[in-house]
Amino acid sequence: MCEAMDSLPFPKPLFCVFALSLSSLADQASAATETIISPPVEIIGITALPGTGLNKEQIPTAVQTANSKDMEKSGALNISDFFNRYLGSVHVNDVQGNPFMNDVNYRGYTASPLLGTPQGLSVYLDGVRLNQPFGDVVMWDLIPKSAISSVTLMSGSNPLFGLNTLGGALSLQTKDGLHDAGTSLELGAGSYARRNVSIKHGGANERGLDWYFTANNYQEDGWRDASPSRLRQFFGKLGWHDSKSELKLGYAWASSEMTGNGSQEQQLLDNRYSSVFTLPDVTKNRASFVNLEARTNLGDTFQLFGNAYYRNTHTATTNGDLNEEALGESLYYTGQTADKNWLLAHGYNPVIESSNSRTSSAFSFPSLRCIAQAGTNTEPNEKCTGIITNTSTRQQNYGLSAQLSSLIRAPGYGNQMVFGAAYDASRTSFNQASQFGYLNPDRSITAVNAYADGTQNSENAFDQRVNLDGQTRTWSLFGSDTLTLADAWHLTLSARYNNTSLKNTDRLYPYNNATTKGAQRGSLDGDHVFRRFNPAVGVSYVANPALNIYAFYSESSRAPTSIELGCADPDFGCRLPNSMAGDPALKQVISKTWEAGLRGKLPGKMVWNAGVFRGVNEDDILFVANSAATGYFKNFGQTSRQGFEAGIANSQDNFSYGLNYTWLKASYQSADILGSQNNSQANASANISVKPGDLIPLIPRQIFKAHANYEFNAQTSASIEVLGVGKSFVRGNENNAHAPDGLTNFGSGNMPGYAVVNLSASYRPNPQWKFSVNISNLSDQRYYTAGQLGPYAITANGGYSNTDTKGTTFYTPSAPRMIWLGVRYSFGAKAKE
Repeated sequence: MCEAMDSLPFPKPLFCVFALSLSSLADQASAATETIISPPVEIIGITALPGTGLNKEQIPTAVQTANSKDMEKSGALNISDFFNRYLGSVHVNDVQGNPFMNDVNYRGYTASPLLGTPQGLSVYLDGVRLNQPFGDVVMWDLIPKSAISSVTLMSGSNPLFGLNTLGGALSLQTKDGLHDAGTSLELGAGSYARRNVSIKHGGANERGLDWYFTANNYQEDGWRDASPSRLRQFFGKLGWHDSKSELKLGYAWASSEMTGNGSQEQQLLDNRYSSVFTLPDVTKNRASFVNLEARTNLGDTFQLFGNAYYRNTHTATTNGDLNEEALGESLYYTGQTADKNWLLAHGYNPVIESSNSRTSSAFSFPSLRCIAQAGTNTEPNEKCTGIITNTSTRQQNYGLSAQLSSLIRAPGYGNQMVFGAAYDASRTSFNQASQFGYLNPDRSITAVNAYADGTQNSENAFDQRVNLDGQTRTWSLFGSDTLTLADAWHLTLSARYNNTSLKNTDRLYPYNNATTKGAQRGSLDGDHVFRRFNPAVGVSYVANPALNIYAFYSESSRAPTSIELGCADPDFGCRLPNSMAGDPALKQVISKTWEAGLRGKLPGKMVWNAGVFRGVNEDDILFVANSAATGYFKNFGQTSRQGFEAGIANSQDNFSYGLNYTWLKASYQSADILGSQNNSQANASANISVKPGDLIPLIPRQIFKAHANYEFNAQTSASIEVLGVGKSFVRGNENNAHAPDGLTNFGSGNMPGYAVVNLSASYRPNPQWKFSVNISNLSDQRYYTAGQLGPYAITANGGYSNTDTKGTTFYTPSAPRMIWLGVRYSFGAKAKE
């Protein structure tokens, strides 16, 4: 294992000592989590609905938990930032370049807000699945960190969590007035005009009523060019309970306008780290969510749980991008007759765009031919260097879930049984339109009167319009039974049956009136049904409080989504996350996971764990490029994620600390041909060969996390965090063989490993006031968490290169040093942190 550690930017012996010292341990003890071995009275939910679970010692998988105190101490900006800092085997890819739009990865499986990203984690809030029906995306900016009471991360393809649980499931529970009473006001301000104001209030009365609400207003100018963001969030919950039953009604509303200017060419980043490639790139989200939860005891051994929810989400995006179809074309106005006549007739005084000016960043961006070609609607698709795409996605989804659990206990014997059913339905409307334009020296795009609707008098005209309705319905039956013998052996059998039907309706090209393949794409109409029975079996043995041994095998599945089924034709590629084309049927992804591990609690408050895992995806869905600008979804034979995890955490008096280490190998297990035009090994058809064992891009081989907290006295405390991530390959380098020559190919095709240190401290002069300071990226490291191969369209001095024969590496730069100051005033009952 030590030989595999060379890529991590820490001294190799440090990791060898750490790994070897824990080699008798195993899976994830998060530095900020509760103990893995819990008292028999502590339960956590193991299904999509809370409150029906098992003691942690009975669960035959790796489990990590954290609470609101852990989030408070971490100083994390948002919920995904907290996962990245504290949960073992978790890292983020900041593909968009916005802290609220991270891809969250666990063991190489992803929960992302970006359409087109293969999703592999399910995320639940108070028992409701947060993965959106259109693309299974997770919008992290819509989850208020101040409303979260606890986080549970379950490993593996546990079928109880339903669709999309290929590698794990995140269950978030919100606060309530019973446990989070009091009122607090908080103000925060920091680098690059970050500022936030929030309020929290909770309470309860003797009639069994309780209430809680929180509201946040966050803004920042952003540290990169033209990258402001604004986020407003509200969450409220009203509850009632008596000795037998409980009702909770929750409501969440969020509105965000997030700028994510994405990746930049590596030479241009070297010139100016805060620069952007093209702009704008803005995502606006509006969401409202209502959830009713109910629980009642039916005698001494049975409990009935249920919930009903409704969610309404609207997402609008505006993306200014390079029009790669124009690379290598005749873009400059040199007095062409047709162009000249149109320009003169419409009030322009055309000036020859001399080739001598093309080496200057200020004058090498052509525009006149684009304007003229748009006016005559001939070839703006080839003569305009930019394209602006607007999308609108409206989603409504609702569902019902119910489950019955029973718990029978006797000396040396116990049986926990759960049986339930769920129904989820959604209606999605997706619209898109793209307008041609030309790039300016500041990388903005000026639109012209021409649209990507396929009407141009050009053999290469393309249609990026989409008007698609998607309807999805999923019903499922699930159950689990855990048999406990001698209070030491716990055998768990689980299963879930899913039935998903998906109907796509194409409002532009209905099936009975669709054009044939040729100038236009085929219809997106389609009816699809996916069914599967997924089993799981696990065993846990509690030898003593210091040693708990477990092993688990599980299967789960993910049905293709509307966007994947609508972009599955290799003859008609999509410009994701945007346009779509006809839909040859895709198979659902099947994930099979094996894992085993050790965990325990040592004298005092020290907990440890270590383990191994291997997950194999069959018919994995990948996005494959078929040109410089387009691609399509396809089923890939097999991929795997396997590795080793270890962790240790301790808390003594006024000092606590934790360590986590993960060695991870995510690889292709089948040979295939993938598109990658800018890979140095691409053939004449712009394809590369992937062989078994090649590593999947953007997934590092190693992750190391450490944190420590010291309370100097009752008023003052300080924390330090260290995050180390090993190197990985960028997208487009799936064959791991890209070799730049400095002539036609630039950039290494991989992302170097990095290490980041974060500091935080707080001071309480009295119970009402709290002052805090947080410093992220203390040493001001320049590092990347996302990258891809792309066209060399902009020269090192910032000019437009207009070549389609050169490729380069793009990276999304991570934020520099950030300082955040906060002040909070609490009154009434003591607010829970």
